[in-house]
Amino acid sequence: MSSYIEIKKELQRVVQPHRAFSKFCKTGQGQYAEHDQFLGVPVPDIRKLALKYKDLPIQEIQILIDSRHNEERQLALFILTRRYEKGSEQDRDFFHQYYLKNIKQINNWNLVDSSAHLIIGAHVMQQENSDILFTLARSPVLWERRIAMVATWWFIRKGSLDLSLMIAEVLLSDTQDLIHKAVGWMLREVGKRKQAYLTAFLDQHAHNMPRTALRYAIEKLSTEQKQYYLSFKSKKQACQV
Repeated sequence: MSSYIEIKKELQRVVQPHRAFSKFCKTGQGQYAEHDQFLGVPVPDIRKLALKYKDLPIQEIQILIDSRHNEERQLALFILTRRYEKGSEQDRDFFHQYYLKNIKQINNWNLVDSSAHLIIGAHVMQQENSDILFTLARSPVLWERRIAMVATWWFIRKGSLDLSLMIAEVLLSDTQDLIHKAVGWMLREVGKRKQAYLTAFLDQHAHNMPRTALRYAIEKLSTEQKQYYLSFKSKKQACQV
């Protein structure tokens, strides 16, 4: 039977400090990833291990998800997302609840972005009840708010766009840059499927959107449209002076 000890040895064998994911995170004192530690294992190697250890007992997954090392928590999440996808309805209910039970350990943007839509988003769509997303969107915890936004990516990929816009609207006044980026990213994904949905949202909200969210959202629009929405925001700000 596979064990955490075996996995730990395998992770150590593929450590590449120069490719450590930590360089993409703000790990300084007082920054969002101050708590995190990194081994220096590339994501493709973590995915290979997740496939190899796809049947890891839940007790061993728990050790991984409780780890102080980001890569070990990500390995746990890669295994969980696969188990959710391949599981029965009862399995999916279990892994959805397991994810929420361990939500405090899903505490960096790479962990959220590689799992929220595949478990929380998929389950919300299956259950046809989005209450949990609105609850998370109003959480005081940064990562829970990001989970709420990124979870809607599942809906976007399935052609259902309204929920993403509703969660984005809840988060428009958020003060955190990582939420601004997530909101803009999901709005951009909406626009890639149906540009009219995006532009209608921007017509209503561009004047009070955080600049980062706006720039992410308009990334795929034409030069003329980008200039329009950026200048529209400026005009609104000028009117308030």
